[in-house]
Amino acid sequence: MGFLAAVHLTVFAAASLTNVFPKIASSPSYSFGGSNMLAAQIEQGAPADVFASADTKLPAQLHAKGACGTPVVFTRNAVVIVVPRSNPGHIRSVTDLTRRGVKIDVAATGVPVGNYTTKVLRTLHLLGAVTKNIVSRETDVRSVLSKVALGEADAGFVYSTDAKTVAGKVTVITLPARAQPNVRYAACVVATTHHRSTAQAFVHGLLRSSAQAKLRAAGFLSLP
Repeated sequence: MGFLAAVHLTVFAAASLTNVFPKIASSPSYSFGGSNMLAAQIEQGAPADVFASADTKLPAQLHAKGACGTPVVFTRNAVVIVVPRSNPGHIRSVTDLTRRGVKIDVAATGVPVGNYTTKVLRTLHLLGAVTKNIVSRETDVRSVLSKVALGEADAGFVYSTDAKTVAGKVTVITLPARAQPNVRYAACVVATTHHRSTAQAFVHGLLRSSAQAKLRAAGFLSLP
């Protein structure tokens, strides 16, 4: 995104975009974290030019409040289960997460991946049984990934793209297709930006073939 070179943008982006966004555009200043926390900071007046969320709900809420422009859906993802490479909990499928003594780490409610996790478990009628084994709720997906990779939990729910970043430390267990949520990422221009045209160029630049190629290389799914 050479068109960004002249202006130093501040981009608030979902933690799961940590590895790929700097490859798409290296000049912006990035703040990565839980999408819900970033959205709250924008509402409170934090200086940001662009917001990129791991869902469509948060940008839509900001747009409805006049805090950002029209959200643009720019990629998709999938939710998976990760277990430590040694798999001490002997997890082979999502139903194994209901076994007594299994330690599960998830993202907190409000964090997009936390909401997707709840949706998955509700679809599979496993929410109650799995909730009993949750030992920690994190502020973003990378925190879940880190704890599982370090062996501090037997399993966790993350995006497939996050699992790829520590491929040697975790094993991925896929979910039944019927339980896979529709994970869509959306970006919007923050209303208080002083660099509106450049921020808009960044958001729409995410749909360019070069940006889409880098997203797919990182494991993100193409738009339908």
